Amino acid sequence: MGDIFSIYRIPVDVWVADGVDWLVSNARFIFQGIKWPLAQLLDGLEFLLHITPPLIFLILLFLFAWWASNWKVAIFSVAVFALIGFMGKGLWDYTMTTLAAVLVSVIVGAVLGIPLGIISARSDRFYAIIRPFLDMMQTTPAFVYLVPVVMLFSIGTVAGLIAVVIYSLPPVIRLTNLGIRQVPDDVVEASTAFGATPNQTLLKIQIPLALDTIMQGINQNIMLALAMVVMAALIGAGGLGVPVYEGLNALRIGLAAIGGISIVGMAMVLDRVTEGIGEKAPGKRE
Repeated sequence: MGDIFSIYRIPVDVWVADGVDWLVSNARFIFQGIKWPLAQLLDGLEFLLHITPPLIFLILLFLFAWWASNWKVAIFSVAVFALIGFMGKGLWDYTMTTLAAVLVSVIVGAVLGIPLGIISARSDRFYAIIRPFLDMMQTTPAFVYLVPVVMLFSIGTVAGLIAVVIYSLPPVIRLTNLGIRQVPDDVVEASTAFGATPNQTLLKIQIPLALDTIMQGINQNIMLALAMVVMAALIGAGGLGVPVYEGLNALRIGLAAIGGISIVGMAMVLDRVTEGIGEKAPGKRE
């Protein structure tokens, strides 16, 4: 059996390498065109977060968390971010860089994922086509696609953002698809019977009733984005992955620990805030 495998070989590695080389040689300008708006959005948001005084940021965070959830979550959110700021010099700046990347990931995830999820809910054929790609995006180890991402987008924050988006986008598509499909048929039929167009039914009935499930997709997008922070630091993304990576290289357990604690703290805050928004949705299922 071993002899058979040595004689008959499928050169998938060669095909992939040749395909990426072809893209780099012939279509890199397309990927650089994709990179530009993402770089502008990421740089602008990161600049805004960095110039905002920490006290002002904490006040705004408190008000937003209270609006999104309740006063307990608001106090918890402020306490976590204040702890991050007090844990180490420069950690606050790393946190703002990571927060900017996560927010942009959420924006990209919503802009791409929600429409694709809606189309998937309306077309079984379309969902059958994209489902294998979603499976690959979620299960392919990050190190596998970091190399082509760097080759196509070059090292930097945007390359890290692209890697984060690839890893965190599928849950938005899947859960938007699921939420739209779970809207009761009789509700949709009643809307149609009263003269609503398909778009009116979608915007005024299906999306509001599916908002709880869609927000769960956004929540998973955030969690997976934060899980990719350390990986993205390997290709120059910066943020909280830097102290973790540096701590690992230098065997400085304390430095890696405060980076990890900061990532966990941010994840807990964003999880509770998005969960609060989802619980206010009209389609919340008890």
